[in-house]
Amino acid sequence: MFDIQEELKKLPAKPGVYLMHDKHDEIIYVGKARVLRNRVRQYFQQGYNRSIKIEHMVSHIEYFEYIITDSEMEALVLECNLIKEHRPRYNTMLKDDKGYPYIKVTVQEPYPRILFARRIRRDKAKYFGPYTSAGAVKDTIELMRKIYRIRSCNKRLPADIGKERPCLYHQMGQCDAPCQGNVSQEDYQKNVEKALHFLQGDVSQVLDELQEKMQKASDALDFERAMEYRDLMASVSRIGEKQKMNQLDREDRDYIALARKDAEAIVSIFFIREGKLLGRDHFPISAVVESTDDEILTDFVKQFYVGTPFIPRDIYLPVAIQDQEILTSWLSERRGGKVSVFVPKRGKQKRMMELVQENAENVLAKDAEKLKRQEKRTIGAVHELENLLGIPGLKRMEAFDISNTSGYENVASMVVFENGKAKRSDYRRFRIRSVKGPDDYASMHEVLSRRFSHGIQERKEREQEGLDQELGSFTKFPDILMMDGGKGQVNVALEVLSELGLSIPVCGMVKDDDHRTRGLYYQNELVEFPRNSEAFRMITRLQDEAHRFAITYHKNLRGKEQVHSVLDDIKGIGPARRKNLMRYFKDIAKIKEASREELMEVPGITSVVAEEIYRFFRSNSDNDM
Repeated sequence: MFDIQEELKKLPAKPGVYLMHDKHDEIIYVGKARVLRNRVRQYFQQGYNRSIKIEHMVSHIEYFEYIITDSEMEALVLECNLIKEHRPRYNTMLKDDKGYPYIKVTVQEPYPRILFARRIRRDKAKYFGPYTSAGAVKDTIELMRKIYRIRSCNKRLPADIGKERPCLYHQMGQCDAPCQGNVSQEDYQKNVEKALHFLQGDVSQVLDELQEKMQKASDALDFERAMEYRDLMASVSRIGEKQKMNQLDREDRDYIALARKDAEAIVSIFFIREGKLLGRDHFPISAVVESTDDEILTDFVKQFYVGTPFIPRDIYLPVAIQDQEILTSWLSERRGGKVSVFVPKRGKQKRMMELVQENAENVLAKDAEKLKRQEKRTIGAVHELENLLGIPGLKRMEAFDISNTSGYENVASMVVFENGKAKRSDYRRFRIRSVKGPDDYASMHEVLSRRFSHGIQERKEREQEGLDQELGSFTKFPDILMMDGGKGQVNVALEVLSELGLSIPVCGMVKDDDHRTRGLYYQNELVEFPRNSEAFRMITRLQDEAHRFAITYHKNLRGKEQVHSVLDDIKGIGPARRKNLMRYFKDIAKIKEASREELMEVPGITSVVAEEIYRFFRSNSDNDM
């Protein structure tokens, strides 16, 4: 039996982190303390002035534990990590944990590439960002490839030079094909340097080059090429216009404002990178009724900057935050350089803060109902499911489905929902290797064994290398497994987990006679929920998504296999001619029956190739279509 008063006497006079638990062992609050003895005792002192929220939290405390640290700085870091991991009910929480995209240039490679990235890694590449729009990042990367013809493939150059044919991007004029040795490393690097200048904000140089090329093409009467250069200039100008709101000092800054009304609150951020406004974002905040503005913003700063790899030099806030000195030291340590936190009182910084504040209030006024509905469909649905099953902390769900046609080309899908929303970056597809014929149970056993064995192995490798476990593709395990089916599929999953020594709850998503979701098979019982509940709608979306993803993959493989088995074995038929044949005849059966003359009507099909096709089908009448 935990005696709170006796345990309070044992608290050390040292810095650290304390964790409050309820009767279900759930962590309901995490806090840091400069002196644990003084801070934790305050919660249980009679007459101490506490907010209603804290009073309510204290009434649910069954026991507490604490972790001693060497300094308040270490306590702050640990507090941030524990809040992010456990998401306690009474801590002020970000409802939406976002990651921002970057443009990555692999300058450490002999023939660099320009790539889309979600995280900064220690790989000696150059990163630009973060950007708030993934679409804008993709548009910029595509533009860079078109202008500077930089490769996007994964070939290891120069080791792989000449081993394969150049890709479609070379045929489209968007790559100089260094994989064929068509461009020297020196000339390729010059193009990469120009792309780097563009990404650093030098738009004028690119426009001047394109203007010159357009004029030359026009003088040579190559009007089609001139129009291409004209369109590229327009694209460059549009991207440049997105960065119109500049500041002359070219510094990195974040402006953070808070708008609140009753139990609703929005934190808005404007991102200034190298003096340019690159974007903005808004975050709904929970647990704010009894919290002051400085408390909300203090918690926001901790949680936001512990989860983003980029920290600007200057952060502007509407009010001073708590523990500002220790927080700025922590931010400076994470950034690897000095970070300053300001509350602007006058001048252009004050005007900028007013603009951000106006945006926050506008979002709160316009989107309050929308945000409520979205939270109800996602986080709310997850909480409903937790209550129905009696399982707390269901952040990540993985669903699996098998697809085949009479055992042909068995495939499986793995779909991931986090906090009630699809996380498509974590979706995975499997091609069944060991099972022949329509055996869904054996196929599912293989898929789950591969998924979790791979994850276990990857965890060991990353642990040995001292890398972050969260960055691996399979290292994140689900809080619950959702199988497309009833008792049989659930038992297969439990068998695999037992073999691998894992303990993860497993549910079967059960459908009715009309193939509609009707409940979950969990612990040998059918758990039904109301058709109008958000949990029901979320499970239906999850099951439909797993089925759709598996069916789409199966259709793609089946289509490729059918086309390959007939056309790719014919001498003289490559991707272009195959596409022209299918576009012209619409059906392989019609190609098989076509005469030589009819085949020669297809663009790109010569008399020699037509003869090869004609003879192939006549001599291979048993070909499987």
